[in-house]
Amino acid sequence: MSAGERATAHQVAMARKAVISSSIGAALEWFDIIVYATFATTIAKVFYPESDPTFALILTFATFAISYVIRPLGGMVLGSYADRKGRKKALTLTLGLMMLGTLIMAVAPPYASVGVAGALIILLSRLIQGFSAGGEFGTATAFLIETAPNKKAYYSSWQVASQGASMMLASGFGYFLTTGLSPEALESWGWRVPFFVGLLIGPVGLYIRARLEETEEFTAAEKEKFPLGTLFKLHYGRLLAGVAVIGVATISVYLILFMPTFAVNNLGIPGDAAFLGGIAAGVITLFGVPFVGHLADRVGPARVMTCAAFAAFVLAYPLFKLMTSTPTVWVMVVVIALLGVIMSFYFGPLPALLSGLFPASIRGSGLSVAYNVGVTLLGGIAPLVLTWLLKATGSLDAPSIYYMAIAVISLVGLFFVRKRYAQR
Repeated sequence: MSAGERATAHQVAMARKAVISSSIGAALEWFDIIVYATFATTIAKVFYPESDPTFALILTFATFAISYVIRPLGGMVLGSYADRKGRKKALTLTLGLMMLGTLIMAVAPPYASVGVAGALIILLSRLIQGFSAGGEFGTATAFLIETAPNKKAYYSSWQVASQGASMMLASGFGYFLTTGLSPEALESWGWRVPFFVGLLIGPVGLYIRARLEETEEFTAAEKEKFPLGTLFKLHYGRLLAGVAVIGVATISVYLILFMPTFAVNNLGIPGDAAFLGGIAAGVITLFGVPFVGHLADRVGPARVMTCAAFAAFVLAYPLFKLMTSTPTVWVMVVVIALLGVIMSFYFGPLPALLSGLFPASIRGSGLSVAYNVGVTLLGGIAPLVLTWLLKATGSLDAPSIYYMAIAVISLVGLFFVRKRYAQR
């Protein structure tokens, strides 16, 4: 549909239904991820009680990182399935697998009951969740973009906004459970509560997704028998550029998630107060990203993202220096909130930008592979890398240098996206 055409009532209704169905999946995916990162210190005590506290935390984040290693595989399998069998079938499958991974995490027995088997069970949970999440973003984004009659950056940005809701709720659980429960109760059962709550949204999402209509663009497109082969053979340049531009989006998310652990272990900030920053960033993302989507529709996603990536590079070190030199609760909240603003301006237009790189026949595969390889290499391993960097260097400024390096990678990717692939 051209910019001047007005969408019909049916098209708008379908676009809104697509937003709801995609947002539910993204919300469950990110709620699970954020809850795990939020309660990393507690999970380390429950499943690795005999280890050195720092080493136990590294093991916990290593389990987190392993789930990201499998995400590209999930992206290839589920993204290719979406290109061959349809967005609707793939969306239903990813949400079902996601619910299974969250359920296993919620009921995993602790080390005190089954020894090391408990850690293996949460590893299984993370692998299932990582595999399913590998297909969620690409398939949901393709569905949103292909369903939206116009304002594609705006409609697709709601998938990111729902992640803000997850961040806000997960951090809220962290704050209220940490302040309302004793350490013994939190380690015994309290950390499990958010996982069970997250499961409640799953059946609603499955019900909605089972009643979606397949997109007209996918139905009309000529189907590729081997979409992955076409992607790697004919579109590898677009794929590499897509991986690079993921950087600032994913590192911003995981740096915000890492902050409570960083603040508690290195700055002496109380554990309950450390969650306030995540709540602030979640609110900013939830309400700010749709406005950024509107802006991206007017001036172009790549232009908005380039400005945000430059801001990330320039502000990273000063923000961390401020927080480490003035380690108070409210300084930490301001720093995390500003990271949330950068994330909103960068991540909000990202789905629309990536979608424009790939034709409909391989869009599910292209989006899934680019997004998950980028997330794995540039974001998913960030908590593990940052924990190791802090221990190895002894410098509290190490996270900012890592953030700046990722920003440079994204700026290079955006340069190629704009100049070579004509994405505005």
